[in-house]
Amino acid sequence: MIPTFVIFLREGIEAAMIIAILLAYLKRVGQRHLFRDVYLGVGAAFGLIFAGGIAAYLLIDQYSGSNVQTYFETATYLLAAAILTYMTFWMQSHARGLSNDLAHKSDLAISKGGRWGLGLLAFQAVGREGLETMVFTLAIIFANSKQAGTPVEGNLLWLGAVLGLITAIVIAIGIYRLGARINLRLFFRVLGVALIIFAAGLLADAIQNMQELNWLPFMHHALWNSSGFIAEGSNFGDVLHSLVGYAERPTTLQALVWVIYLVAGTTLFLRMGRRKKQVSV
Repeated sequence: MIPTFVIFLREGIEAAMIIAILLAYLKRVGQRHLFRDVYLGVGAAFGLIFAGGIAAYLLIDQYSGSNVQTYFETATYLLAAAILTYMTFWMQSHARGLSNDLAHKSDLAISKGGRWGLGLLAFQAVGREGLETMVFTLAIIFANSKQAGTPVEGNLLWLGAVLGLITAIVIAIGIYRLGARINLRLFFRVLGVALIIFAAGLLADAIQNMQELNWLPFMHHALWNSSGFIAEGSNFGDVLHSLVGYAERPTTLQALVWVIYLVAGTTLFLRMGRRKKQVSV
């Protein structure tokens, strides 16, 4: 529940923030009649991503238990970790100038006729975040299904997603009401650290799959076996696995990749935040 909540909150707030800033700017320049075009772009993106996500899941689910599913899971883990890393650092460096950039793009769209340009701008913003969210959600679902995988846990994953999206919409309404006066730097810094931890866990899952497929035939030795203390398939073990990538029998390579990524990623991310703060001061 917590991973999907944070993922949908982070991605939802980024998409909703872009739309809210866009609507606030249109309102400020007296172009409220163009709201409809923005809404159409948002609706088209939602429909396309939702249909694509369901189709991808149903397609892969047909190969449940086979190597094909393992291949797809591994690729999804790696892709999700890469996108999480990129977007976390990107938002850290672009959050401050996002409003001015959107205002410039909106002016260009309006000057060229408005309708399709604004709709495309909204579609692109929501579609990009929606595509990322779809990849993250599939990765979390596959990682969760390898544990206990009960229907109750599956429902909790979707509950977390819904709550995260609702929270993102509420924050977006605040952005729309207050315009550019909201400072989002601290918000994205906290969520950024959380997502780096999630990405480390996804990388560890990818390493586990690749070792099982014998793609990485080295460093297979298990560092410990904590299944008697905290089973990975238990409720608490599943929460730890989803949050921090906990494994009851991690291999040396899994642990090494997890530690290196987490330390390097968090250090670089926080240093970037401090540099941006010093420059702005």
